[in-house]
Amino acid sequence: MLRVGIVGLPNVGKSTLFNALTRSHQANVASYPFCTIEPNIGVIAVPDERLEALAGVYHTETKVPTTIEFVDIAGLVRGASRGEGLGNQFLAHIRQVDAIIHIVRCFRDENVAHVDGSLDPIRDIETIKTELALADLATIERRKERTAKKVKAGDKAARAEMQVLERLEAALNAGQPIRSLSLTEEEQAVRNELFLLTAKPVIYAINVGEDDLAEESPCARHVHQYAAEEGAAAVVICAELEAQLADLEPEEARAYLAELGVTTSGVDELIRSTYRLLDLITFFTGNEKEVRARAIPAGTRAPQAAGHVHSDFERGFIAAEVIPYQDLVAVGSFHKAREQGLVRLEGKDYIVQDGDVILFRFHL
Repeated sequence: MLRVGIVGLPNVGKSTLFNALTRSHQANVASYPFCTIEPNIGVIAVPDERLEALAGVYHTETKVPTTIEFVDIAGLVRGASRGEGLGNQFLAHIRQVDAIIHIVRCFRDENVAHVDGSLDPIRDIETIKTELALADLATIERRKERTAKKVKAGDKAARAEMQVLERLEAALNAGQPIRSLSLTEEEQAVRNELFLLTAKPVIYAINVGEDDLAEESPCARHVHQYAAEEGAAAVVICAELEAQLADLEPEEARAYLAELGVTTSGVDELIRSTYRLLDLITFFTGNEKEVRARAIPAGTRAPQAAGHVHSDFERGFIAAEVIPYQDLVAVGSFHKAREQGLVRLEGKDYIVQDGDVILFRFHL
């Protein structure tokens, strides 16, 4: 299962957002730094309205969504790369995730102290980015020391690796996160071995006050502009409100949001944006027992998609019967779709598309 870490400075709303995402009160919330020490972990369903329609096609009540594991990581502070504020421990937690939600404070609350004494979202973003970059530079420097010894011994592979390390180091020194670089396969192989923090994809969660949900505040606008210049996504969310909505029934929550002039839940949009950030698509399988959404990386071929259902399906893959979700819903059943010639038979080279409904043929 893919893991997403929630990071940011202390007191920006990380644990509140985690509780909203998980619809729980699992994470402790307080108005002082380092309330969270050990990371909280929760598995969250990815909202997908297509499941409801497919459940009607298959006449089943059981709908199984795709899931993402979210990790609430304690707040980082300036100097974290040198161990300040338990920084080494917290940075190690970030190394274990596949992507990062960087929560940025854009709410004002005199009862919740800001670690730097004032509201400045760009400064806060740069603080976190700098600490992650410094940690990466330390990682690269240690690797360079080991590689240099091999270079002196005449190792050609080590010489090529050293060139990659120097390119990564130069990018970080120029203020570029590693994820912004276009790398060859060989360069990616070296990067992947290092588990660099700035190589992880990032989405910015702009945590605003309830009054700033209906109309974008100047603070939120600055973060949107910053994210756009970086080529990153940004989602506005009121973590405090979303945590409260998590205790309501869905209809009550929608009605309350409508009163605020908001049409969608920030949590739902953040989950969907995170799903896209991870470059995932969804295909579906179904029968009278259940309909299930299954997450795979974009570009996955049919046999590997079958392996996400069961390893035997990939080993014994013969073919895949495929129909786009909207076509199946329109006709009403897989049997009718076959009769009308809407179901395609695809082989091993077929690249699965988002929204495909698939029945795999295989032999044991």
